[in-house]
Amino acid sequence: MASARGFGVDIGGSGIKGAPVDLRVGSLDGERVRIPTPQPSDPDAVADVVGMVVERFGWTGPLGVTLPSVVKQGTAHTAANVDAAWIGTDAADLFHRRTGSPVVVLNDADAAGLAEMRFGAGRGRGGVMVLLTFGTGIGSALFLEGELVPNTEFGHLEVDGHDAETRAAAAARDIEELSWEEWAGRVSRYLQVLENLVWPDLIIAGGGVSKKAQMWLPLVECRTEVVAAALQNSAGIVGAAAAAAEGRVP
Repeated sequence: MASARGFGVDIGGSGIKGAPVDLRVGSLDGERVRIPTPQPSDPDAVADVVGMVVERFGWTGPLGVTLPSVVKQGTAHTAANVDAAWIGTDAADLFHRRTGSPVVVLNDADAAGLAEMRFGAGRGRGGVMVLLTFGTGIGSALFLEGELVPNTEFGHLEVDGHDAETRAAAAARDIEELSWEEWAGRVSRYLQVLENLVWPDLIIAGGGVSKKAQMWLPLVECRTEVVAAALQNSAGIVGAAAAAAEGRVP
């Protein structure tokens, strides 16, 4: 570990959250700041908010930033719940110019997965592991023996003729007013398709519904062990900070 302290910023469709991180234990090292995501959420407007978050803490070291995007070598190639202008943007350079810090940018689910592997539910586990974030959509992160395979898009697997996240995301449960039992049945079917594709040894369920894991995880039916994420809402910030401290570039 390059440093015992890092800084992460987690960009979402509704909020931009950031905080310093104690990288020895994987917890926030101070109260996080949350600022609503500007609308429209174009690159310059979002970069201004990221700059505000960083400046509020006086942070000057390596900075990790998540995007709800496929990110390769610092450039965004997709845009989910943020402005389409992000596609093709060199996000790492943009945030570097705005903050003056060396910046690592990575997919938001990949960041959450890194945090869970280092500090949470995946710590000390080997084999093939998948983290899934159930929210507006389904984000995914794939690990082999603890190493990230970046930019998987398992939320878009076709399941029984449907894009998986349109039926099994947490938002689908809310929109369709499904019971936990009904939604768990959809999640089960999704996980059965996923596990036939990559045969994981462990599935970590994250996103806001991980805080209510007792309501639905016991109802899920698949052959793979499924556990709730440990870091919950801080996972993206922690994972981004760890990636920046290590100089990881997906």
